[in-house]
Amino acid sequence: MIHRGRPKTFDRETALDAAMLLFWERGFEQTCVDDLAAAMGIQTSSLYATFGDKEKLFLEAIEHYRTGRGSVYDAAVIAGKTAKEGFANLFAVTAAELTRKDQPSGCMLCLALPTCSPKYEPLQQELDRLRTLSDAVLLQKLEEGMRNKEIPQSTDLRMLVTYFRTALWGMSLQARAGADKETLLEIGRLALRVWPSSEPTGTNKVLNRDG
Repeated sequence: MIHRGRPKTFDRETALDAAMLLFWERGFEQTCVDDLAAAMGIQTSSLYATFGDKEKLFLEAIEHYRTGRGSVYDAAVIAGKTAKEGFANLFAVTAAELTRKDQPSGCMLCLALPTCSPKYEPLQQELDRLRTLSDAVLLQKLEEGMRNKEIPQSTDLRMLVTYFRTALWGMSLQARAGADKETLLEIGRLALRVWPSSEPTGTNKVLNRDG
């Protein structure tokens, strides 16, 4: 009689982290199951048995990112004593995180699935949902600033969130293209120059609900 050994076990979190990094670096559609299994140090059969298919693994990897390495962004905003300090923190942390040498450059939520074929639309919808959650944190901080009279009541806060989100995504693309930390810090400093004052002038008028 042949006695088979027990199946090799693996650390699920370590394997998931490896999958996250590969999706982050290559993007969803450019990452195949065989490469994922190799990066995770498991057989493809174990991948399917533990995580389901590639789509389910991607969604779990995205959540792993959001609650792990990606959580620093919301935390930076919340930690600010004022709304402006929170956003200054955000841009500083973003410049540092997007250029770290121990992980792929750029933001996973921005780069892992920039476009997709129709059959993967549910994945895009989930990413949109997670981005909306992050935008809600930004909006709450701005609303707090308005309540504290730091930001004029006439300011279009949703447009301000959209503007800052656009700047942050641009920083992500710049980082992937090779921009260094100091370049990203300068982009953040420039973005904050539109911060609404009590007497909006120049570009700040764009953020004024009254036009």
